Amino acid sequence: MDFERILKICIIFLFGFLSANLLSYYLVYGVENPFSSGLSINGMENAPQNFVDENQIQIYNDKIVINVKDARMSRYAATGSMKPTFDENSNGLEVIPTSIDDIKVGDIITYQSGDNLIVHRVIEKGSDKDGVYFITKGDNNTVSDGKIRFKDIKYETIGVIW
Repeated sequence: MDFERILKICIIFLFGFLSANLLSYYLVYGVENPFSSGLSINGMENAPQNFVDENQIQIYNDKIVINVKDARMSRYAATGSMKPTFDENSNGLEVIPTSIDDIKVGDIITYQSGDNLIVHRVIEKGSDKDGVYFITKGDNNTVSDGKIRFKDIKYETIGVIW
Protein backbone atom coordinates (compact mmCIF):
# COMPACT_ATOMS: atom_id res chain seq x y z
CA MET A 1 0.00 0.00 0.00
CA ASP A 2 2.76 2.48 0.89
CA PHE A 3 4.69 1.64 -2.29
CA GLU A 4 1.64 2.38 -4.46
CA ARG A 5 1.07 5.68 -2.71
CA ILE A 6 4.72 6.74 -3.15
CA LEU A 7 4.58 5.69 -6.81
CA LYS A 8 1.42 7.79 -7.38
CA ILE A 9 3.01 10.81 -5.68
CA CYS A 10 6.14 10.43 -7.84
CA ILE A 11 4.06 10.18 -11.03
CA ILE A 12 2.01 13.24 -10.07
CA PHE A 13 5.18 15.18 -9.25
CA LEU A 14 6.84 14.18 -12.54
CA PHE A 15 3.72 15.08 -14.53
CA GLY A 16 3.52 18.46 -12.78
CA PHE A 17 7.22 19.15 -13.33
CA LEU A 18 7.04 18.35 -17.04
CA SER A 19 3.78 20.25 -17.50
CA ALA A 20 5.14 23.36 -15.81
CA ASN A 21 8.28 23.33 -17.96
CA LEU A 22 6.36 22.82 -21.19
CA LEU A 23 3.83 25.48 -20.28
CA SER A 24 6.50 28.02 -19.39
CA TYR A 25 8.24 27.27 -22.72
CA TYR A 26 5.13 28.06 -24.73
CA LEU A 27 4.23 31.14 -22.69
CA VAL A 28 7.45 32.94 -23.57
CA TYR A 29 6.50 34.72 -26.79
CA GLY A 30 9.21 35.43 -29.38
CA VAL A 31 12.01 33.75 -27.45
CA GLU A 32 13.26 30.24 -27.96
CA ASN A 33 14.59 28.52 -24.88
CA PRO A 34 17.08 25.78 -25.69
CA PHE A 35 16.98 22.84 -23.31
CA SER A 36 20.17 22.56 -21.34
CA SER A 37 21.40 19.89 -19.02
CA GLY A 38 23.72 22.44 -17.44
CA LEU A 39 26.72 20.79 -19.06
CA SER A 40 28.95 22.56 -21.54
CA ILE A 41 30.55 21.16 -24.67
CA ASN A 42 34.14 20.27 -23.79
CA GLY A 43 34.08 22.89 -21.03
CA MET A 44 33.07 25.69 -23.40
CA GLU A 45 30.78 27.87 -21.32
CA ASN A 46 31.06 31.17 -23.18
CA ALA A 47 29.01 31.80 -26.30
CA PRO A 48 30.13 34.28 -28.94
CA GLN A 49 29.08 37.88 -28.44
CA ASN A 50 25.99 39.16 -30.23
CA PHE A 51 27.57 40.87 -33.23
CA VAL A 52 24.46 41.33 -35.38
CA ASP A 53 21.60 43.36 -33.92
CA GLU A 54 18.04 42.36 -34.74
CA ASN A 55 17.51 45.63 -36.65
CA GLN A 56 20.32 44.62 -39.04
CA ILE A 57 18.32 41.59 -40.22
CA GLN A 58 15.51 41.95 -42.73
CA ILE A 59 13.39 38.94 -43.62
CA TYR A 60 11.44 38.86 -46.88
CA ASN A 61 9.40 36.11 -48.54
CA ASP A 62 12.22 35.24 -50.93
CA LYS A 63 15.40 36.27 -49.08
CA ILE A 64 17.05 37.30 -45.87
CA VAL A 65 19.28 40.37 -45.78
CA ILE A 66 21.88 40.81 -43.03
CA ASN A 67 23.31 44.32 -43.08
CA VAL A 68 26.88 44.03 -41.84
CA LYS A 69 29.61 46.19 -43.30
CA ASP A 70 32.53 44.34 -44.92
CA ALA A 71 31.17 40.86 -44.13
CA ARG A 72 32.27 37.91 -46.23
CA MET A 73 31.49 34.20 -46.56
CA SER A 74 33.85 31.56 -45.24
CA ARG A 75 34.17 27.82 -45.79
CA TYR A 76 35.77 25.33 -43.48
CA ALA A 77 38.18 22.42 -43.88
CA ALA A 78 37.06 18.96 -42.80
CA THR A 79 39.21 18.85 -39.66
CA GLY A 80 36.37 18.21 -37.20
CA SER A 81 37.98 20.51 -34.64
CA MET A 82 34.89 22.72 -34.33
CA LYS A 83 32.26 19.96 -34.27
CA PRO A 84 29.43 20.13 -33.32
CA THR A 85 29.39 23.92 -33.83
CA PHE A 86 30.27 23.62 -37.51
CA ASP A 87 32.20 21.52 -40.01
CA GLU A 88 33.08 21.48 -43.70
CA ASN A 89 29.51 21.86 -45.02
CA SER A 90 28.74 24.96 -42.94
CA ASN A 91 28.73 28.47 -44.34
CA GLY A 92 30.32 31.07 -42.12
CA LEU A 93 29.93 34.82 -42.05
CA GLU A 94 32.98 36.73 -40.95
CA VAL A 95 34.42 40.22 -40.64
CA ILE A 96 37.90 41.62 -40.17
CA PRO A 97 38.26 42.76 -36.55
CA THR A 98 39.60 46.29 -36.23
CA SER A 99 40.51 46.35 -32.55
CA ILE A 100 41.63 44.07 -29.75
CA ASP A 101 38.38 45.04 -28.03
CA ASP A 102 36.41 43.44 -30.89
CA ILE A 103 37.49 39.98 -29.70
CA LYS A 104 35.85 38.52 -26.59
CA VAL A 105 36.05 35.17 -24.83
CA GLY A 106 33.60 32.84 -26.60
CA ASP A 107 34.11 34.38 -30.05
CA ILE A 108 35.27 32.25 -32.95
CA ILE A 109 38.28 33.66 -34.77
CA THR A 110 40.43 32.76 -37.76
CA TYR A 111 44.14 33.26 -37.19
CA GLN A 112 47.28 32.73 -39.25
CA SER A 113 49.60 29.94 -38.12
CA GLY A 114 52.43 29.52 -40.60
CA ASP A 115 50.78 28.89 -43.98
CA ASN A 116 47.50 27.77 -42.38
CA LEU A 117 44.36 29.59 -41.32
CA ILE A 118 43.01 28.10 -38.08
CA VAL A 119 39.40 28.65 -36.97
CA HIS A 120 38.93 28.14 -33.22
CA ARG A 121 37.09 29.61 -30.25
CA VAL A 122 38.68 32.14 -27.86
CA ILE A 123 38.68 30.54 -24.41
CA GLU A 124 40.83 33.09 -22.61
CA LYS A 125 41.97 36.69 -23.06
CA GLY A 126 44.90 38.01 -21.09
CA SER A 127 47.93 40.24 -21.07
CA ASP A 128 51.64 39.61 -20.60
CA LYS A 129 54.88 41.54 -21.22
CA ASP A 130 54.22 41.38 -25.00
CA GLY A 131 50.69 42.76 -24.72
CA VAL A 132 47.22 41.25 -25.13
CA TYR A 133 46.96 37.60 -26.10
CA PHE A 134 44.15 35.17 -26.82
CA ILE A 135 44.08 31.46 -26.03
CA THR A 136 42.03 29.48 -28.54
CA LYS A 137 40.83 25.91 -28.79
CA GLY A 138 38.68 23.93 -31.18
CA ASP A 139 35.36 22.93 -29.58
CA ASN A 140 36.18 19.30 -30.35
CA ASN A 141 39.84 19.48 -29.26
CA THR A 142 41.24 18.56 -25.87
CA VAL A 143 44.17 20.99 -25.88
CA SER A 144 44.42 24.72 -26.55
CA ASP A 145 46.45 26.36 -29.29
CA GLY A 146 48.55 28.56 -27.03
CA LYS A 147 48.84 32.33 -27.17
CA ILE A 148 47.57 34.12 -30.28
CA ARG A 149 48.32 37.80 -30.86
CA PHE A 150 45.90 40.26 -32.44
CA LYS A 151 48.24 40.79 -35.42
CA ASP A 152 47.69 37.12 -36.36
CA ILE A 153 43.88 37.30 -36.24
CA LYS A 154 42.46 37.60 -39.75
CA TYR A 155 38.70 37.22 -39.19
CA GLU A 156 36.01 37.00 -36.55
CA THR A 157 33.10 34.66 -37.24
CA ILE A 158 29.81 36.50 -36.73
CA GLY A 159 27.47 33.72 -37.82
CA VAL A 160 27.18 30.20 -39.17
CA ILE A 161 24.49 29.05 -41.58
CA TRP A 162 23.95 25.30 -41.93
